[in-house]
Amino acid sequence: MDSKRVHAALPDPPYQRRDNNEEEEKVFGNIFAELESVDLPLGTTLRSIYDDQPNAHVRFMEKLDARIRNHDREIEKMCNFHHQGFVDAITELLKVRTDAEKLMGQVTDTNRRLQEAGREVTAQTGEVIRCRIQQRNMATTVEKLQLCIPVLEMYSKLKEQLESKRYYAALKTMEQLEKVFIPRVSQYRFCQIMAENLPRLREEIKEISMSDLKDFLESIRKHSDKVGETAMRQAQQHRTFNSAVAKQASASHYTTPLYSLNGQTHTHNSLMMDDDAEYEDDGDEEILTAQDLVDFSPVYRCLHIYAVLGDRETFENYYRKQRKKQARLVLQPQANMHETVEGYRRYFNQIVGFFVVEDHILHATQGLVTKAFTDELWNMALAKIIAVLRTHSSYCEDPDLVLELKNLIVIFADTLQGFGFPVNRLFDLLFEVRDQYNETLLKKWALVFREIFELDNYSPIPVETDDEYNLVVSRFPFHDAEIEKQDFPKKLPMSQSVPQIYMQVKEFIYASLKFSESLHRSSTEIDDMLRKSTNLLLTRTLSSCLQNLIKKPHIGLTELVQIIINTTHLEQACRYLEEFITNITNVSPETVHTTRLYGLSTFKDARHAAEGEIYTKLNQKIDEFIQLADYEWSMAESDGRASGYLMDLINFLRSTFQVFTHLPGKVAQTACMSACKHLSTSLMEMLLDTELKQISMGAIQQFNLDVIQCELFASSEPVPGFQGDTLQLAFIDLRQLLDLFMVWDWSTYLADYGQPTSKYLRVNPATALTLLEKMKDTSKKNNIFAQFRKNDRDKQKLIETVLKQLRSLVNGMSS
Repeated sequence: MDSKRVHAALPDPPYQRRDNNEEEEKVFGNIFAELESVDLPLGTTLRSIYDDQPNAHVRFMEKLDARIRNHDREIEKMCNFHHQGFVDAITELLKVRTDAEKLMGQVTDTNRRLQEAGREVTAQTGEVIRCRIQQRNMATTVEKLQLCIPVLEMYSKLKEQLESKRYYAALKTMEQLEKVFIPRVSQYRFCQIMAENLPRLREEIKEISMSDLKDFLESIRKHSDKVGETAMRQAQQHRTFNSAVAKQASASHYTTPLYSLNGQTHTHNSLMMDDDAEYEDDGDEEILTAQDLVDFSPVYRCLHIYAVLGDRETFENYYRKQRKKQARLVLQPQANMHETVEGYRRYFNQIVGFFVVEDHILHATQGLVTKAFTDELWNMALAKIIAVLRTHSSYCEDPDLVLELKNLIVIFADTLQGFGFPVNRLFDLLFEVRDQYNETLLKKWALVFREIFELDNYSPIPVETDDEYNLVVSRFPFHDAEIEKQDFPKKLPMSQSVPQIYMQVKEFIYASLKFSESLHRSSTEIDDMLRKSTNLLLTRTLSSCLQNLIKKPHIGLTELVQIIINTTHLEQACRYLEEFITNITNVSPETVHTTRLYGLSTFKDARHAAEGEIYTKLNQKIDEFIQLADYEWSMAESDGRASGYLMDLINFLRSTFQVFTHLPGKVAQTACMSACKHLSTSLMEMLLDTELKQISMGAIQQFNLDVIQCELFASSEPVPGFQGDTLQLAFIDLRQLLDLFMVWDWSTYLADYGQPTSKYLRVNPATALTLLEKMKDTSKKNNIFAQFRKNDRDKQKLIETVLKQLRSLVNGMSS
């Protein structure tokens, strides 16, 4: 019907020429193929029909109509071909219809019966389904709970660890929660809350552990004193034990000599044990270690916590910084530390305690402090300690305190050396302290020597019995065969200060030895130290005391004589002091580089000073007598006897020189010769005094009588040992001068002047001129030459001639 409508609408196609038929057929064939294709759009194809040629659509419609008819014929042919089969199929369907209806009835009945039978099953199946769903939900819940329960248990465990302050374990639990448990159930809200709380808990743990560390640092600062005291006591007991073992081992080979000083018995070993006495009472007490006194767990805990938190470096830096600050505080001494040994002991205990703790931290932890850090701290501390000890030890004036300081330094050094710290500089410091100790000893012994000298009576020691004699000899090495043969009572030549000085020198050696012990020095070095310190005592302290004693105004000639005797005996005893040191140190005096005692020079110098003081005091005494001289220089003639002052002077000299019998011969002879020379010089000066204007011949005669008494004294040999008239030669100048004036032998003098054989060889022309001018008539009131001018003018001319010749000689000497 459609094809008819299309055909009716199109105009009748025109007839064209035959040669175009084939081409049109081909074109329309392609168009129909496109139209019949399902995939291609129709718009383009239809447009090409109308756009191709005018009236092309008419021909298209004709071709389309023809093509439709062809298809209709083909459809009709096909239907005709299958029509019989269709009829047969319909017939069969009709036959099956009855059976199908019957079957439908049966199926319906079966379905009804099945529905009725399955209604209860359906109900039960629903129940089963619900149970299965519940069971599945429960299984899922159990599964999820099994994942959550460990998380909750771990979190609960974390809370318990925090409450019990087991922070390191708590951090490990947090780590497990974060890495293992929470990721399994991270979808749950409570896990997210847990995960958010963990950083806060870590910070709390970090703050708490840091607070514990601060408490620990404060605690060890307070306990350093006790820790150091304990460590030093352990080191002291260890040193005492080793020393005792060494002494027992050497006891069978050598026994040190025994000496008794002031009623106390000393041995070399007993001196070595003195330093340990203060610790012997504590020998039975239980010795605690640093670990027993200090709880180090806060450090370990804090270190582990910061390590787990990945902030170990911050913790290490903080700890080291705080310990450096504490070290500076520990090293700061108290201002009055030098006043008592307890001040030094507290100072050392704190330092030892500090470094014992650091040594424990060094070995108990890995890297919290390093060997380089402790070495840096120790070097800083060592420099500060040495500076402090130098300063404070210089204030110490008590040798006992300096000795106790030395013992503390030795124990301090031994203690820290036991912990591996280098202490050589401390032992070097001890040599400086030893010098300070020796200085304090010298000051102390200077007072002792002064007191001995002040209390000495400067007279020979009287001994009434053999016991008294043995007592003196036991204290001082005195041996004199002649005195030993004498009966009691008898006197020893030295005064009581000699054995006291000798004993005090030995006491000084013992005191010096106490410092030398425990310095880890050889016997040779100790021997050298003792000898050097003893030399200082002899050459400086004792020598100074002797010099001061000799210079004291109240020390008279008798005391000076006794001092010379005393120094002689002390000088002889020096070799016994050397033997004494040798017995203590067991070092042979023949050893190379052994220092010798300088006591010989010390006592020689003191003796020479005393001798010089004797000479000086003798001269002063002579001057005192000379000042008593009261010559009447204008007397006409002499009294016929010597002056009283001179006889008193000679008597004084005789008694004085009798005291010199105990002096060495040369000393007494020198003193006697010096006194005679000084007396001769003083008399000569009296004659030549410029204030004396005139002298009479009578005065010359009186003066001559006094000089004769001096010559008689010299010839009486007041001190034995002078050969011939040696002592008289002291007055030879006076004698020749007086003889020249008494004899008036000017011609001989002037003729023989300058000749070695001159009778008046010792008369100086200037001296003769001065004295002759004093005798010249220069005063109207008292002209001693008046009689000569009247009676013998020639003699006056002779005097004038002599004066001119003397002046000529004097001028010739000056030119």
